[in-house]
Amino acid sequence: MSNRSIIIMVLVLIGATAYLLLKGDGNVDMSGEKHGAEATHVEEAKKDAPPAAPTAPAAAPAADAKK
Repeated sequence: MSNRSIIIMVLVLIGATAYLLLKGDGNVDMSGEKHGAEATHVEEAKKDAPPAAPTAPAAAPAADAKK
């Protein structure tokens, strides 16, 4: 590959990166997994999800459980 093609490829990648950051408003959360009150996306997903189908009743505990 010539130097010219490498420079063109780098400029295209920089342009694509800038476009994606501007299109997504650059609001990227890099703080990791959230738990507790910070995890608001889970509650929103539950609101949008269809109601769950009824499940089978839980199995009775075994009679010969260790004491």
